[in-house]
Amino acid sequence: MIGLKHKLPALTELMHSNLFICQVEELENIDPVQNKTVFVKAEKDWRVAHSSRLTSENATDLSRLPWETTLAIPHDTTLAQTIGYLTSYDRLLILDETGQPVGYVERSTVLPSIFESYEVLEAYFETMIKTMDASISVIDEETKIMVWTEGAERIFSLKSKEVLGHPITDYFPLEMLETLKSLHNGQSLYRHQHQPREDLVVLINTNPIYLHDKIIGAVAAETDITSQVRLNQELLNANKKVNHLQQEMAKMSPSSDPFQQIKGSSLAIRQIKAMIQKLSATQATVLILGESGVGKELFAKAVHDVREGANAPFVAINCGAISPTLFESELFGYEKGAFSGADQKGKKGMIELARGGTLFLDEVGEMPLDMQVKLLRVLQEKKYYPVGGTKQIEADFRIVAATNKNLEELVREGRFREDLFYRLNVVTMKIPPLRERIEDTIELAHFFLYEFSLRYNRPIHAISQNVMQYLLQYDWPGNIRELRNAIERLVVFATDGMVKEEDLPYSLQSQPKPSSIELPNDLISLQEELEAHERRVILRAIELENGNKQAAAKRLGISRATLYNKLNK
Repeated sequence: MIGLKHKLPALTELMHSNLFICQVEELENIDPVQNKTVFVKAEKDWRVAHSSRLTSENATDLSRLPWETTLAIPHDTTLAQTIGYLTSYDRLLILDETGQPVGYVERSTVLPSIFESYEVLEAYFETMIKTMDASISVIDEETKIMVWTEGAERIFSLKSKEVLGHPITDYFPLEMLETLKSLHNGQSLYRHQHQPREDLVVLINTNPIYLHDKIIGAVAAETDITSQVRLNQELLNANKKVNHLQQEMAKMSPSSDPFQQIKGSSLAIRQIKAMIQKLSATQATVLILGESGVGKELFAKAVHDVREGANAPFVAINCGAISPTLFESELFGYEKGAFSGADQKGKKGMIELARGGTLFLDEVGEMPLDMQVKLLRVLQEKKYYPVGGTKQIEADFRIVAATNKNLEELVREGRFREDLFYRLNVVTMKIPPLRERIEDTIELAHFFLYEFSLRYNRPIHAISQNVMQYLLQYDWPGNIRELRNAIERLVVFATDGMVKEEDLPYSLQSQPKPSSIELPNDLISLQEELEAHERRVILRAIELENGNKQAAAKRLGISRATLYNKLNK
């Protein structure tokens, strides 16, 4: 392998091979003009001399100059050990794995080679530091600043010539220096949100510098995210205004039915609605499980509406959509003057906004581990500190969490805290995917057809029977969200008021063609389509219950009288 110039060379790379190994009795025959280094074994020790300095008078007297005592070392001796030996001996004999001499090293060649490697390494290091755009700072064991890049100059407005060689504590408060924790405690950080000054927010990585298992310094790399935090705040403020308008609109058209937005009358949906009704007199934490797109937030809102007052807030936070570095300030809020561009009055966190109501933690499986610890503490103590705050705030909210992940598996993998899992897993409800309640597809499809026909001002007069069969036979891996998108596409392309088979998304068109049915294959009205599907569902329920109409009515969620009326019709 080609050696790297900034790395110290291997011992074999520094080895000379112009040597001569002989016995004492052979010394009289050595030719001084051979220009070789001569090694001879004298009892237990080795002696070394250069052939040019040997004469007939001194060649055999190993006890005096030009003979010098030396060592024989294995070829795999480290360079660090070799340097230690060279402090006492000018030349060292190298032995191969069989113990035979293969060469030698001498002080006069090793030292220049080490210095050359140092010069190359220093050139690389200095160029790398000048090239880096990020803020890099390095302190030694006495907290003196050893490296201060141009990026650090830009972020902290301190020139390197002013700070190099001075303690970093001269420029920053102790409590603001994460680097000191690395220096004193060996602590490492990765992409940690940090505020070294009141007007500055950074992402910081820190690591201690070890030499022979001893910390000799620490390094910090920081990226300025103050503008990102400010933009995120502006976006959140805009979202709050939108949410406020939505809530005001909801107040203008109040509904006493908490399940108004949940479409479907399958047995699974009816059982979940019944479970939610039982929560009306409780404050238990609810965990909603289900695949992506099943509408977990609608069920969370239903839980909220069932057990909270009409004016109680419902605050949703998507744990997978917020940057881990901003999560804490979004959840707990921050005090005024926390960073440049922030609201001078401070900012309430999601927990405070949910006071007296429900905090909905969507995609809770994506919550960062460090935030899981802090959330668990809030749930246990019912108190918390805002970011940058010193006064505890009472927490008064109910938790509804949702995830499409297997939390038990995440716990086993160490990606979700077991204690938080058990804290959330009090009342669990699993929302079945659409493929397991395909009978709800017809109601959902017509609901979305109505929604998008109004939105795009495109009345739908008829729908192809084959289109409905495609919808009923598809597995819907994206669940209700995918169905909604498919219906929107159908409405967009239904320029003549007709929903046609060729307007279906490609994923639905690629499945096998629907089997033939009793109804005609031409276009029929929405009402006729609904009645035809209702007839098939009723007959299928009676078939599954082996002709027992009372059991069939229970399965369908209707009374026996209603079932008889529909059968007569």
